Amino acid sequence: MHRPSLAVGFFAGLLLLASVPVLAEGAAAPLKRHAVSLLGEPKLPANFTHFEWVNPDAPKGGALRLSAVGNFDSLNPFTVKGQPAAGLGNVFDTLLFNSPDEPSTEYGLIAEWISYPDDYSSVTFGLRPEAKFHDGRPITPDDVIFSMAELKKSDPRSNFYYQNVVKAEKTGEREVTFTFDKPGNRELPLIVGQLNVIPKHFYEGTNEKGEKRDLGKSTLEPPLGSGPYKIKSVDPGRRIVYERVADYWAKDLPVTKGQNNFDEISYIYFKDRTPAFEAFKSGDVDFWTESVASAWATQYEFAAAKKGFVKKEALPHKRVASMQGFAFNARRKPFDDIRVRKVIALAFNFEALNKSIFYSQYVRSQSFFGNSELAATGLPEGRELEFLNAVKSDVPPEVFTTPWKSSAHEKDADFRINMRAGTQLLDEAGWKVSGGQRKNAAGELLKVEILLVQPDFERIVLPFTESLKKLGIAASVRIVDSSQYEQREKTRDFDLIVDSFAQSHSPGNEQRDYWGSASAEREGSCNTIGIKNPAIDKLVDNVVFAKNREDLVAATKALDRVLLWNFYVVPQWYYPYDRIATWDIYGRPAKLPAQNPGYVNAWWVDPAKADAVKAARGK
Repeated sequence: MHRPSLAVGFFAGLLLLASVPVLAEGAAAPLKRHAVSLLGEPKLPANFTHFEWVNPDAPKGGALRLSAVGNFDSLNPFTVKGQPAAGLGNVFDTLLFNSPDEPSTEYGLIAEWISYPDDYSSVTFGLRPEAKFHDGRPITPDDVIFSMAELKKSDPRSNFYYQNVVKAEKTGEREVTFTFDKPGNRELPLIVGQLNVIPKHFYEGTNEKGEKRDLGKSTLEPPLGSGPYKIKSVDPGRRIVYERVADYWAKDLPVTKGQNNFDEISYIYFKDRTPAFEAFKSGDVDFWTESVASAWATQYEFAAAKKGFVKKEALPHKRVASMQGFAFNARRKPFDDIRVRKVIALAFNFEALNKSIFYSQYVRSQSFFGNSELAATGLPEGRELEFLNAVKSDVPPEVFTTPWKSSAHEKDADFRINMRAGTQLLDEAGWKVSGGQRKNAAGELLKVEILLVQPDFERIVLPFTESLKKLGIAASVRIVDSSQYEQREKTRDFDLIVDSFAQSHSPGNEQRDYWGSASAEREGSCNTIGIKNPAIDKLVDNVVFAKNREDLVAATKALDRVLLWNFYVVPQWYYPYDRIATWDIYGRPAKLPAQNPGYVNAWWVDPAKADAVKAARGK
């Protein structure tokens, strides 16, 4: 389960909140739960006072300054139009809240309780009476119903994500019930719990110019929300600053206690990583998440780090390792040919890159669900084999005969072996060598352009293109700015891009958005590859409608295996740690959440540390 927009959190757990009322004819009403889960019961009971990974007495105050790369031109995150500013999730609350310590578990936030029947045909939320928007008006069932309808209308991503919700109605003074198109989808109660609740009275009103507000359009008008922060100031494309809401309605709830401790959170925008990192080194940015292995190994010897004012840590996490890779545009020829995709994958020499550029820090990705029990291993058996046999005629035969392994170049001879195999496949596919280049019978050149938005990624890609050229493929790299990149990705104007497909421990409806035929041509979908494969559609449905954890794991493994053997991506790498560096001015809980150890909402400014750093800077 992966929320495609900006829910504050996206998982949950299972316990009673109240006694079970009795309906007519002795039928028990659905249980009212303080939390829901796809993995069993939550860690914390209904009467918990705060999460284990917070300091409930954390002091409030100070500021957190973060960096962002690119630019923004909108304060509306609920449309594909415009580029929304970072951090807008702080402005809005959701029905349920995700603990970053528990996968697939959500606790009540706006909703005091949640209930659903045994067949998962609907879900009901009981709203907290104290829940309110920043203007003081209460959050009502009408706001929740309006939010579902408007988000589905304005945002194609939300419309797809909530496509199974066919009715929303007020069923009590503070109750909302959502009815689904069919029973059996265990994930839907949690998915609806991720709904960002927006104020009906605000979005049905007019702005300062007297214009009717339209959730489907980009805008620089600050939105009205109910979350822990609101927008303080905006410099479009350069900086956005959020201020803590002092009378935040949920500040004393167990799900928020000890969090949202900074008086201000700002995002400063930079063209690319280089100036952003320089701003961190100089102290203009406080917190840095490192994604470049070579930088982690070599770029932290600056003065503040040597003196101990900047801390550098690799924090282990227990998240599913998302698949990052070179993603093909399978809508285009020749990348609709699995043989061409396989050849390009064979030419990628990860081992050489890992040794020469990454300081041997990375692990090669071998699954779309790595670092978890969901990854396909060995040969299929049991329930997984049953799922695969149902689509046997429509999947590559290797699915049943050969354990998957990303092409390796562990020895010098491996590279030559892979290149020979690639040469043979291209010949079979009708791409013959002519004048040192591959051409088909029509004289068309076999070429591939790798589209990038990060200039520092070029040195990683260039050795890859050189290997492709040795096979006679005309390979090139094109670097564009963030706005051009976004436009070309939206319009699917690319051959090969670097993409990442985030996953959770409980995959579900989002798999339709990643791989489903219905999302292949939909603007804003995550199906960047353009997969239209009936077998994969069936396998995705097995995931979505899994009746229990055993079926879900088996169905996900089957999906994983078929995606891999179709060579839709050239797998890259992952790192089972979060690399973070911070100016040492913060306090944080002794226990960090397992799924997101770098979660800063539970941190706070330590005045003594901040004063020491300030004094040192003044010397």
